[in-house]
Amino acid sequence: MRSRRAIHVIAAHAEGEVGRVITGGVLPPPGKTVLEQRNWLVDHDELRKLLIREPRGGVFTHYNLIVPPCHSKADAGFIIMEPTDYPPMSGSNSICVATVLLETGMVEMTEPTTRMTLETPGGLIEVEADCRDGRCRAITTRNVPCFVVALDVPVTVPDVGSVHVDIAYGGAFFAMVRAIDLDLSLTADRARDLVVIGEKIKHAVAEAYPVQHPQSESISDVTFLTWLEDPIERDGQLTAKNATVISPGKLDRSPCGTASSARAAIMHARGELDIDQAFISRSILDTEFTIRLTGTSEIGENIAVIPSITGRAWITGDHTYLLDPDDPFPHGYALGDTWHRVV
Repeated sequence: MRSRRAIHVIAAHAEGEVGRVITGGVLPPPGKTVLEQRNWLVDHDELRKLLIREPRGGVFTHYNLIVPPCHSKADAGFIIMEPTDYPPMSGSNSICVATVLLETGMVEMTEPTTRMTLETPGGLIEVEADCRDGRCRAITTRNVPCFVVALDVPVTVPDVGSVHVDIAYGGAFFAMVRAIDLDLSLTADRARDLVVIGEKIKHAVAEAYPVQHPQSESISDVTFLTWLEDPIERDGQLTAKNATVISPGKLDRSPCGTASSARAAIMHARGELDIDQAFISRSILDTEFTIRLTGTSEIGENIAVIPSITGRAWITGDHTYLLDPDDPFPHGYALGDTWHRVV
């Protein structure tokens, strides 16, 4: 067996969303912080392309590179790689990473509760794991501060028309649209329509409403579109369904922790969700995250909320990906039949 690269990966999913974790074969990128390391990878994009593009990956895959922490309070760091982007933070990926770190012994598990701090490009996150019999039964991630940028603003979308959107930061910048406003439903049979129309809206919003994180020049632009159904009360619990479009064209299979956090910031701004109140965020697969506002803070001139995200992850495989010296696709490939467009 010949190979000029061998990369060890633990595969996992959080409530349906794939979040693979790179545990060996890759040295930490240069940088004094995990954000600087992420920015280096953005400029040197070979690793993400090798793993996420075909023939080793696919549009449905995400990867997380484990790195030694740069911050003295962190137990480990990780950098998120998605089909076209390096998000500052991800709820589903953080749940996958925490589960892999604990269930493989990279971080010592303490039953019944393990607490640790992880360093993401978007900042430090506190993690609490409910552990039993060597397994993680639930992971709660305390997200970075989340805030509203704009409520109910109009945007003209080619081939769609005028659409009203909310814009908020939940670990990345999201545009949010009520599905019913465009006669759409968050059901599996409408997944293709949700992706195609959602991508058009996202690009129109990104062009019409430039955004910038007050504390980081490298965190900018609306990068996700989330479809919303109105919250309802079920069994005495507030629940809300959403579906997030991830470029170049797939739906998040999980409820999307960062989108749910951005939605929680919007709900709080509208008086629909109080501090210490929880709501159940549901995905297009009807999997669930529990979102709870744990407090408030300030980010620049913005009043921010601190959501927690509780969900589950399952390890699905143990892989070593190889690159043969003669492989004609060292950077992979992406075809428009499944990727919607070549990237």
